[in-house]
Amino acid sequence: MPSIRRGRSAPAPGAGNTRARYRRILRFAAWHLAVTWWFELFLPRIGLARVAARTRSPRMQRFARRFHVLAVDLGGLMIKVGQFLSSRLDVLPPEITEELEGLQDEVPPVPFPAIRALAESELGFPLERAFAMFEETPLAAASLGQAHRARLLPDDADEFGIKDVVVKVQRPGIGAIVDVDLAALRRVAGWLSHFRFVSERADMPALLEEFAQTSFEEIDYLHEAAGSERFAADFAGDVRVQVPLPVWERCTRRVLTLEDVTAIKITDVAALRAAGIDPAAVARVFAAVMFDQLFTNGFFHADPHPGNIFVTPAPAGAGEHPWKLTFIDFGMMGEVTASARTGLRRLLIAAAARDGKGLVAAIRDVGVLVPAADTVELERAMTHLFARFGGMGFAELREVDPREFRDFAVEFGDVVRSLPFQLPENFLLIIRAVSLTSGVCSSLDARYNLWDSVEPYAARLLRDERGNIVQDAARQAIDAGGLALRLPGRLDGLITRAEEGNLPVANPRLERQVARLDRTARRSASAVVFAALLIAGALIRADDSALGNLLMAASVVPLFHGLWVGRRGL
Repeated sequence: MPSIRRGRSAPAPGAGNTRARYRRILRFAAWHLAVTWWFELFLPRIGLARVAARTRSPRMQRFARRFHVLAVDLGGLMIKVGQFLSSRLDVLPPEITEELEGLQDEVPPVPFPAIRALAESELGFPLERAFAMFEETPLAAASLGQAHRARLLPDDADEFGIKDVVVKVQRPGIGAIVDVDLAALRRVAGWLSHFRFVSERADMPALLEEFAQTSFEEIDYLHEAAGSERFAADFAGDVRVQVPLPVWERCTRRVLTLEDVTAIKITDVAALRAAGIDPAAVARVFAAVMFDQLFTNGFFHADPHPGNIFVTPAPAGAGEHPWKLTFIDFGMMGEVTASARTGLRRLLIAAAARDGKGLVAAIRDVGVLVPAADTVELERAMTHLFARFGGMGFAELREVDPREFRDFAVEFGDVVRSLPFQLPENFLLIIRAVSLTSGVCSSLDARYNLWDSVEPYAARLLRDERGNIVQDAARQAIDAGGLALRLPGRLDGLITRAEEGNLPVANPRLERQVARLDRTARRSASAVVFAALLIAGALIRADDSALGNLLMAASVVPLFHGLWVGRRGL
């Protein structure tokens, strides 16, 4: 009889009943949103920005620790959120990324009897009739399922051309858990929609529904098997990439059997060096492969966190490329429409050329910026950004004086808040893929410079974009001709308005600074009146309680006025 290798499995934590799970997620979100509002919005509004800045680091540490506990205890989609945050090494502070890094590997496994029961129910027969060997101890435990090594029966191995496989089995009851998590996240998205800065730039409920659709696709393993085949077809013949193929006869909606291709985890720098593989070279190839998916193929892996990417050393004498990037877990895949892909390619080309104006135009084409927006100040800010920080790697940026970053962030933030940015629904997965890619590359090489990968890739894209030079020249000639025809009328109108004294001169930056000074002056005056009435009332109250109480109550009026002025300025 075929043998089943036995081992120990740690107990999985109970998620509790769905109502308790829902309430726990909402309590966590409500508390931390309230804390963020108090320190990051309210205190700066009343002149206590230094207090917020001084407590920011310990607050981030507390948030990360508490979220870590919540995610490990509950599992489900909370693990997905934590994995995303832990991979943002290039943006988020180490207080958050270091605390959440362990979420990539510490998801508790489900006890094997429950896994066996689900797998046999899905396959329709005992594991011994499907596999010659099936390890009880999981190879990896993820938020939605866990993977076990197995070996096909000899006849099946001959038929499929595969001997060793990895069997991914869904966590029992994960469908109900995903439903609860999505319900809680929908509620949180509704709360965020009440923040004007958020609601003006993203339709949070719509983005959440996009995330929900992706989550439902992730727990359909037949969808994942089809994704792996399409991804493999996109990189067929590419010496840089390896993809495990599915064994369709052993696949269902909740059980997935794939060729075993696991090797060195991509962020295991010590293991890479021990195998004679340069981590910096891995970072460059990984970035190029992700660029190909996003900007060329239009079908991309939207969850490239370190647990889903391996580096597989090639056999001795394999040729020009001594190792391959091995992608697994194709449950979360994204597609870029042809028009969006064109806009993204132009954006990449403009970024590589340090072209602030071209970058803003590409952002508009992609749909991130409302077409009617006045972009003069944004173009100036982008030009300044490229002039000062363009071409710097992650390590170089860390060495820049924090005060310089702070000053630029204040100025750039004013520009961004004044423009009608929006987040198209189909960009959620693109942003996730780019963010995770940047984080993985930075962890492989602290001095990794994304520009080194962007510039040659963008140069090739630029050659492709130009295509027919005659068409480009004709288009530019038509644009120039139209401008020449419109120019006399525009000049005549401009001269007429100047003669009538009706020619406005706009300086958005100056206007914002004047408005900010005006709000500050009015808020300061309100604060002085508030303090005077409050102190006077407290002093008089000892001799005349009625008058003292009246003055103290009246002090609320200038207090509310000062807060209202500050709120309108946000």
